[in-house]
Amino acid sequence: MEYTLDQIDEAAQYVLACAKADTLLFPAEMGTGKTTLIKAICKLAGVQDEITSPTFSLVNEYQASRNKIFHFDLYRIKSLDELHDIGVEDYLDSAHLKLVEWPEVLMPLLTRYQLIDMQIIDKNKRAVRVSDVVNR
Repeated sequence: MEYTLDQIDEAAQYVLACAKADTLLFPAEMGTGKTTLIKAICKLAGVQDEITSPTFSLVNEYQASRNKIFHFDLYRIKSLDELHDIGVEDYLDSAHLKLVEWPEVLMPLLTRYQLIDMQIIDKNKRAVRVSDVVNR
């Protein structure tokens, strides 16, 4: 689906409606709007807290209406050892929703996930597509 910033809530609804796995990966390039879309997803899921990028904390935890949401930004992570240091297995083993920006280093640890493919159409327009569930 294509959307503008004014349509971000509709894009978030689309992602949540298509989500069949509890781990959603956002491997898009810088400036695509990953964090903006994730903020809209969190709000739609009932998060009342301020939603910020976990660039320095690596993971933010939010209480949604029915469950928790873990929002990861793994941009600065270079190895699996760094992920083990933050206890990533505990997060992955939970049934809570995991939204992961820059997921490439995490891929070897994942068994079930969906890719959220985001593309820049132009300065004001983006496209998002949710993959089928990947089971490994």
